[in-house]
Amino acid sequence: MKLKRSSTSEGSLSTTTPWTVNVTRKDQMKIKTKFSLLAGCLICACAAYSMAQGNSTHNSENEQVVHEHASSATLVQLVRKGTSQYIDVNNATAAGYGPFLGCVAGTDHGAMGVHYVNGTLLGNLTLDPSQPQALIYEPINGKMRLVGVEFILDAAAWLANNNNTPPVLDGQVFNFVDAPNRFNIPAFFELHVWAWRDNPQGAFVDWNNEVTCDSQ
Repeated sequence: MKLKRSSTSEGSLSTTTPWTVNVTRKDQMKIKTKFSLLAGCLICACAAYSMAQGNSTHNSENEQVVHEHASSATLVQLVRKGTSQYIDVNNATAAGYGPFLGCVAGTDHGAMGVHYVNGTLLGNLTLDPSQPQALIYEPINGKMRLVGVEFILDAAAWLANNNNTPPVLDGQVFNFVDAPNRFNIPAFFELHVWAWRDNPQGAFVDWNNEVTCDSQ
């Protein structure tokens, strides 16, 4: 995997005084006055520039946040639209999805739920909002409620077929999970999308405090 590095270089400033100038006391007072006025102007100018930069940065940050929220909402809606048929878990099993490892709960908070994985989609490196490799269900009183999806891509195969570029879906960069891992599978890229259950920590965070395995 190629990593982009950023670097900065610092220049040095040297000053030399190749001659000596004789200055009278009167001239020194004039020079001192002029430098005082110049310093005052520079202070005002710097203050104005800082305010302008602050406003510009603030506006830029606001625009970025709005863009990120818009992007998140877009992907969530695409996933909801593309997976609505799987609200009924029977439709999921008919489409080739099957339960894997039971209900996954966090060690200190939240849970993921039960992953219904589609082996065919895992094998062909599909990257489509309507075809997640795994559907996530929360077990509630003997029934399965769809809460989200997970996109799972084998890391070695994906990188080999995509010029060592990590996967991105609608602006969302996938997380990399190395091996060995808790699932005992090779290294992979993954992205959770909580399209059917709100996640206070974020729509793409792995663990959801609003999901539980207590009722399985």
